Amino acid sequence: MWRPQTEPWGILTSKGLLIRFISNPRAPTWWGFLVAALMFVCSTMQSLILHQYFHCIFVTGLKLRVGITGLVYRKALVITNSVKRESTVGEIVNLISVDAQRFMDLAPFLNLIWSAPLQVILAIYFLWQILGPSVLAGVALIVLLIPLNGAVAMKMRAFQVEQMKSKDSRIRLMNEILGGIKVLKLYAWEPSFLEQVESIRQGELRQLRKTAYLHAIATFIWVCTPFLVTLITLGVYVCVDQNNVLDAEKAFVSVSLFNILKIPLNMLPQLITNLAQTSVSLKRIQHFLSQDELDPQFVERKTIAPGYAVTIHNGTFTWAQDLPPTLHSLNIQVPTGALVAVLGPVGCGKSSLVSALLGEMEKLEGKVYVKGSVAYVPQQAWIQNCTLQENVLFGQALDPKRYKQTLEACALLADLEMLPGGDQTEIGEKGINLSGGQQQRVSLARAVYSEADTFFLDDPLSAVDSHVAKHIFDQVIGPEGVLAGKTRVLVTHGISFLPQTDFIIVLADGQVSEVGSYSALLQHNGSFANFLRNYAPAEVEEHLEDSRTVLQDADDEMLLIEDTLSDHTDLTDNEPVTYEVQKQFMRQLSVMSSEGEGAGRPVLRRRVGTAEKVMQAAEVKARGALIQEEKVEMGTVSRWTRRAGEGGQAPSSAGAPRSPLSMTMIMAMQVKLRVFWDYAKAMGLCTALLVSLLYMGQSAAAIGANMWLSDWSNEAVTDVRQNNTSLRLGVYATLGILQGLLVLLSAMAMAVGGVQASRSVHQALLHNKMHSPQSFFDTTPSGRILNCFSKDIYIIDEVLAPTILVLLGSVYNSLSILLVIMATTPLFTVAVLPLAVLYGLVQRFYVATSRQLKRLESVSRSPIYSHFSETVTGSSVIRAYGRSQEFEGMSDTKVDTNQRSCYPYIASNRWLGIRVEFVGNCIVLFAAVFAVTGRSSLSPGLVGLSVSYALQVTLALNWMIRVMSDLESNIVAMERVKEYSKTETEAPWLLEGSRPPESWPQHGEVEFRNYSARYRPGLELVLKDLSLRVRGGEKVGIVGRTGAGKSSMTLCLFRILEAAEGEIRIDGLNVADIGLHDLRSRLTVIPQDPVLFSGSLRMNLDPFGSYSDEDIWRALELSHLYAFVSSQPAGLDFQCSERGENLSMGQRQLMCLARALLRKSRILVLDEATAAIDLEMDDLIQATIRTQFETCTVLTIAHRLNTIMDYTRVLVLDKGTVAEFDSPTNLVAARGIFYEMARDAGLA
Repeated sequence: MWRPQTEPWGILTSKGLLIRFISNPRAPTWWGFLVAALMFVCSTMQSLILHQYFHCIFVTGLKLRVGITGLVYRKALVITNSVKRESTVGEIVNLISVDAQRFMDLAPFLNLIWSAPLQVILAIYFLWQILGPSVLAGVALIVLLIPLNGAVAMKMRAFQVEQMKSKDSRIRLMNEILGGIKVLKLYAWEPSFLEQVESIRQGELRQLRKTAYLHAIATFIWVCTPFLVTLITLGVYVCVDQNNVLDAEKAFVSVSLFNILKIPLNMLPQLITNLAQTSVSLKRIQHFLSQDELDPQFVERKTIAPGYAVTIHNGTFTWAQDLPPTLHSLNIQVPTGALVAVLGPVGCGKSSLVSALLGEMEKLEGKVYVKGSVAYVPQQAWIQNCTLQENVLFGQALDPKRYKQTLEACALLADLEMLPGGDQTEIGEKGINLSGGQQQRVSLARAVYSEADTFFLDDPLSAVDSHVAKHIFDQVIGPEGVLAGKTRVLVTHGISFLPQTDFIIVLADGQVSEVGSYSALLQHNGSFANFLRNYAPAEVEEHLEDSRTVLQDADDEMLLIEDTLSDHTDLTDNEPVTYEVQKQFMRQLSVMSSEGEGAGRPVLRRRVGTAEKVMQAAEVKARGALIQEEKVEMGTVSRWTRRAGEGGQAPSSAGAPRSPLSMTMIMAMQVKLRVFWDYAKAMGLCTALLVSLLYMGQSAAAIGANMWLSDWSNEAVTDVRQNNTSLRLGVYATLGILQGLLVLLSAMAMAVGGVQASRSVHQALLHNKMHSPQSFFDTTPSGRILNCFSKDIYIIDEVLAPTILVLLGSVYNSLSILLVIMATTPLFTVAVLPLAVLYGLVQRFYVATSRQLKRLESVSRSPIYSHFSETVTGSSVIRAYGRSQEFEGMSDTKVDTNQRSCYPYIASNRWLGIRVEFVGNCIVLFAAVFAVTGRSSLSPGLVGLSVSYALQVTLALNWMIRVMSDLESNIVAMERVKEYSKTETEAPWLLEGSRPPESWPQHGEVEFRNYSARYRPGLELVLKDLSLRVRGGEKVGIVGRTGAGKSSMTLCLFRILEAAEGEIRIDGLNVADIGLHDLRSRLTVIPQDPVLFSGSLRMNLDPFGSYSDEDIWRALELSHLYAFVSSQPAGLDFQCSERGENLSMGQRQLMCLARALLRKSRILVLDEATAAIDLEMDDLIQATIRTQFETCTVLTIAHRLNTIMDYTRVLVLDKGTVAEFDSPTNLVAARGIFYEMARDAGLA
């Protein structure tokens, strides 16, 4: 914001001298020219000094913003988890995007606190000299209006607080919607969330409307105050004594003094408003900065009992002070160099134990000791938006030998060959271009490369294929791995690798139930031994017979299960009991791959000969090279950039080389009038026209009032007594009040139009984004879309309308100034032309430069927010590795890059100011010179009027060019929002003329006819000429090697991917002929990623409120969540935090099962549905699916073949085509691809 300057006192004196010179015909001409020169010199000096001051104050504001951003970032790295649950990523981003900016906006106004009262006092003193005690009448009015201004400002502040709350809620919800958009599409839940956002937006607009009306009233007061003060003072002056004559010098010097008075009076309310807004922001920032921090002394690293690396003595821990303890009475000692497994059912506190050891939880009592440096592999891999190599090195220097060993041990070498840039491939936001397994291996490689003393591994084997899990355990974690000799705490659900651990900690309900070595726990015959006997009897017997042999032969055992990248399924009841028991046992022995909590399951092992082992090792290596490429995830490809290497089958099939993702091409296109036209249409064309006409009327009234004053002051020359005082005062008052009323009406009309524009623009953006296809979200960073909903909508809401009002005022003011000067001194017209050309050149050069600098600033701002969000998400990893300082440095660097465009923008404003004010000073000079040369034909009143207007021209021209520039810079927000509101949308949600029957699908028959599909135009087909038919009620397993098209096939069923050719029919109805929601709402999916939204459990299960509480409780009971939910005081209204982080991974997966049980449609699609749960719970869930979906058609993407061996049929896909499709028995007998996979899994 630019602060207008006042007339310097030197110019004021010169103006009085000039009027006196015109009034005195005997004064020498050189005296007039000297006065004109003096006016020019004073103006120029003022310009130079003022802009030096402005430069300093704006840079100070910039430093304030940077400081606050740094403070908030540093605080975000140390806040406790309970604070993180209260302050979501969206809210914290608002602190640095909106609240920090408010401090920068306030800086130029701060000196008004002392300079405004000083200017008022000086102006009143000089007025007293001219008008005597009459000035007290005007001062009294000013004093009376102060409380009124204060009341308006207080009310505006209250509305501001409410509005910020609504904005925070809306941004938080949008952040969650963008994070879980795929799930919303699969469930057809978009309307519910659309309604939630619009409901919040309605409240926000209500506050906005009230603020706009108050602003209009405040504007009316500000416009009328100086005028009323002038009117009352002059009125009292001429009325108290008939000898008081109003001549030109008194009138126009008084008017100039009142103008000096007008600036601080106009700016003070703005200062109060800014102070009010900034105090709200200050409180929000203070509140955040005073939140609880993690205690760095929580974990003692220096003193520890000799021989031990990790010790917990009588430890009780909680996630928040107001929550019951999650872990209690823990006494654990881990010897240096030991490999310790942590086991237990869902929600028992395994991940919490790791968090407690890292110092992430709040300690209620006890002591925690951890020796030396720490490396941490979280349950959900945290991947940075940088190159793969940078992800692994994580700030350490590159040691080529150690780096290569790390990649080899973590089975990443084969993946590097598949990535277009090798280890220099840039990994997108949230690891978009890596599969879940690859992300987990990169996370593990980061830990291995760190060469820390103690390793906390929270379920690292869960997201990788089974053969890779074996490789990683042998090469990294196990007794012969690269971490041998280091202390390793491994959280797991699996029991396959347990014999090779040094000892095992079994958790139950937040307490240690058993501790001991594998053999000791078996002999102890406790719950662990019973659990093992139930799930792995053969292995237990083998171990009890000769545990040493098993350990000795561990290296000779080969893991032979091919993990085929999706999920396991339900079972049917029609098999003989003996087979069922055997199959259940086999299923428990297989390994599951997921991104969740489920770890390496017990692995079926058999002895193999050396030759066979070599063959299989080669096969394992070949399979490791495959990239999981079917899953379309949220991710980052810039709208204005193109990802290289985008071949393959899916958006996630390949990474992008660094350069295109790192650079965003700036659209250098000039902002067209079209965007202004769009905004006018959004406001309403009639409203826009009315505002413009009202402002024209206001300018005409202002000119009329000043002309009337000029005429009035001329009477003093012709008639010593001014008898018609009441008429003069009456007309002057009428014109002034009319001016104020017109301003009020135009501000009111603008408020109505502005709110209407805000509503329609946000609505169009929101509806378009909700209807955008999944491919849009795969290729557009969520940060950029969020920036559109926060920063750009904020500009349209709160900046555009007031800026347009100020521009209209400036344009009409500048025109009226030129008209008045040319009317009074026609000779001045000669000087206008060259000055206009100079002004035009300066304006053109400045606007183009400032617009590009603004764009550069906008482009360099997004990485600050992206890095900030990334840091908040991965703060536990950053702290564990002790990298907080480096990340603070990275954030500072990104902020500095942003400053590199902010600083030139400030400097360009000063450049403009000096040049425009030079043009203005020339206008003053020429007006004065022409007044001197033509003094014989000019009255003192007209000279006073002309010079008064000339002195305002600098201010008006400056305002106009800056506001035009501000408007061009800010209208970019409108341009961007319109662009995002017109992106391609998916098919309609509902087709009124083509609705399926209510009972559809009755049978659940699914048929693919010559079906082909691709992820996006220009990419290869992922499914090629697929033809198959699944009968109603059939249970079909879908298997295939990596990249075969399994996930793509299910996405096509939901029309997340549309057909390139061919069709899908469900119960004979072509799915392309009906609306997307009619289709998606009749299918049920249990997706791979369990996504929850912040809100009640009820909302997460039933966002439309379609089901009764009894139905919901029944679903919770069947999904084994009844005990957990009923134990919560709030019951179904239990509040889930952002992304469901206050539930364990397993509980989130069970919530997805509960959703499926509620909907219970005829077709169920399973995609890694029980990835994050323990064996016992897995068993219960399989039974639930088997009974509850007995008559449904079930399509299962199977990772573990034993889960589908009793299915009706199995579909084997290979490179997007049907390779085999028959019953499991027939496929095994046919000895094709399925037979090979079954043989590898030990099932054939």
